[in-house]
Amino acid sequence: MKVPLLSPPKASHGDRIAIVSPSFAAPGIAPAIHEQALARLESLTGLVPVELPTTRRLGATARERAADIMEAFTDETIRAILATIGGDDQIIVIPHLDAETIANHPKPFIGYSDNTHLHHFLTACGMRSFYGGSTQVHIGPGPRVDPEHEASLRAALITGDRLEITDPGTSEDFGLDWQDPTALTNFGRREPTTGWRWAGPGVSVTGPTWGGCLEVLHDVLAAGRSDLEPADLEGAVLLIELSEEVIPTRSAFRMLRVLGECGILAAAAAVLFARSPVDVLGSHGEQQTREAMRTERDDMVIETVTGYNPQAVICCGIPFGHTRPQWILPFGGEVTVDGAVRKVWADYT
Repeated sequence: MKVPLLSPPKASHGDRIAIVSPSFAAPGIAPAIHEQALARLESLTGLVPVELPTTRRLGATARERAADIMEAFTDETIRAILATIGGDDQIIVIPHLDAETIANHPKPFIGYSDNTHLHHFLTACGMRSFYGGSTQVHIGPGPRVDPEHEASLRAALITGDRLEITDPGTSEDFGLDWQDPTALTNFGRREPTTGWRWAGPGVSVTGPTWGGCLEVLHDVLAAGRSDLEPADLEGAVLLIELSEEVIPTRSAFRMLRVLGECGILAAAAAVLFARSPVDVLGSHGEQQTREAMRTERDDMVIETVTGYNPQAVICCGIPFGHTRPQWILPFGGEVTVDGAVRKVWADYT
């Protein structure tokens, strides 16, 4: 990006972290998962979770949720912000935010999925954020927080470390139903990962990240809420992932093609495509069918990006976005994608 984004100051042990629900108030339907997440968050980070009025309130209006976001940024006793989960209507919350006020109160924000809207809003405010993380999916459920998630959560909130992004070896698309008491102690159905797929030149590139959940990014662009021109993204590392809705690959292709026609794919130095969810909640398809769908999606990304930018370094299968274990990645911060040694590093400053 032409203008480097501000890195918000990190939090310290004992500081307060706001837990917000800018889209869907999942804690309102699964309070036990939420309570376990708050306890684990404080234990892992030393930060004190603070709930706001709509954190658990189902059906809160866009204005009410926006008011919580504004409070989280402007309250001087709060030093960081973490979303409980994504959702599907954050697009109507963004117009109620005051960009100038938020720009004057920079803080680390962590969220993914529908929170793609907030990441682009914060980019327009001139600050970095962190793509990934949710109390309801990645901290509360299961026997523990995955080490990849813990390391990147602490780096984003506290340490600002530079970390190598690695393959955890196993993955799940969904955890157990939140209403099942065993969701507090057991992971979902995990399976071995199949490694990452690389394409493009064998060179190393480092650049600021931009992108998010493809379905939401499509809405961000359609609503005219990205103020960056393709030239501003020259040398960027694009983060692209798909949601748990498991849209047809053809639909994902059309959305990605829009980025190509906008000049965004041609500007990028590298593209990271996340490990795609291929299950739907409550069902687990045949392994061969599921692997074929992931391969089809990876093929689509490689072919589409290469068609617009044969010099882009491409890596498919990175564990970020709608997957667990999940790495939280910088949004607007620097990521190195090395096509020669086939490794990825992220800078969490």
